[in-house]
Amino acid sequence: MQFIMDNLTTILAMMGTGVFAGLLAGLLGVGGGIVIVPVLYFLFQALGVSAQTSMVVATATSLATIVPTSVSSIRAHHAKGNVDWSLLKAWALFILIGVLIGSFMVTRIDGDWLTIMFGVIACLSAINMFVNKKPSLTEQLPGRLGQSTMATLIGLFSSMVGIGGGTLTVPTLTFCNYPAHRAVGTAAAVGLIISFPAALMLMAAGQPPADAPFGTVGLVNLVGFACIVPLTVLLAPVGATLASRLNAAVLKKIFAVVLIITGLRMLAQVLL
Repeated sequence: MQFIMDNLTTILAMMGTGVFAGLLAGLLGVGGGIVIVPVLYFLFQALGVSAQTSMVVATATSLATIVPTSVSSIRAHHAKGNVDWSLLKAWALFILIGVLIGSFMVTRIDGDWLTIMFGVIACLSAINMFVNKKPSLTEQLPGRLGQSTMATLIGLFSSMVGIGGGTLTVPTLTFCNYPAHRAVGTAAAVGLIISFPAALMLMAAGQPPADAPFGTVGLVNLVGFACIVPLTVLLAPVGATLASRLNAAVLKKIFAVVLIITGLRMLAQVLL
C-alpha cells in the first residue's frame, strides 16, 4: 500500500496510457505501440527521466505490452480465417533475424536515434491514414529474396521503435496488392513474432540506465506493463463497440493529425 501511495501519480498515468491505447486500438484499429511509445516517452520525461532513457524504456515496455494483446488479437483473426499461416511460415525466420539485430541495437545506440526513427515512422503512418485509397505498387508479393528482405526490415525497425506488426506490415502487404483484411490478421501474428523475443532480449540483456523509472528490469518497466496491459485488453472491445456508433473514418483522420504532430514534436526535441 505504501508503494502505491508513493508512486500514485506514476501508476495513474500508466493506467491512463492503457485506457487510451485500448480505446484507440479498438476504435481505429491502430496498433498499441504507436500510441504507447510516445505517451510513455513524454510521461517518463515529466517524471524527471532523461529523453534518451525515456525513449529506450518506452520502446522496450511497449514491446512487452504487445505480447499479451497480440495473442488475443491472433485468436480473433484466426477465427475469421484472416491469418495467412503459410506467409508467416515463410517470413518468421527473417522477422526474427531482424528483431534480434534491432533489439541488440536498442541496447547499444543512443536513445535520440530511436526517437528520430519513431518520429519518421509516426509521420509516415499518419500520412498513410489520410490516404483512403491506397494504390498497389505491384500486382503481387515479390519473390523469395524480396519477401525475406521485407520481413527482415519489418522485424528490424519494429523492434527498434517499440511497435508491433500492424504499423509496417499492413501497408507493406497492401502495397503489394495483398487483401487488406488478410494483411491486418496476418500482421497481428507478426506482432507476436516481433514483440515476444524483443521484449525478452531487452529485459535480459538490457542494462537499466541510472535514471530509469522505478520498476525497470533490463529496459522494460514492469510497473508500466502491469498497469497498461489489463486496461488495454479490457477497453479494446469497448473501442470496437464505439467504432460501430461513431464515424471511425473521421476519428482516424483526427488521430492522424495528433500522430503527425507528436512525431514532429519528437523530431524537433532531438534535432532542434
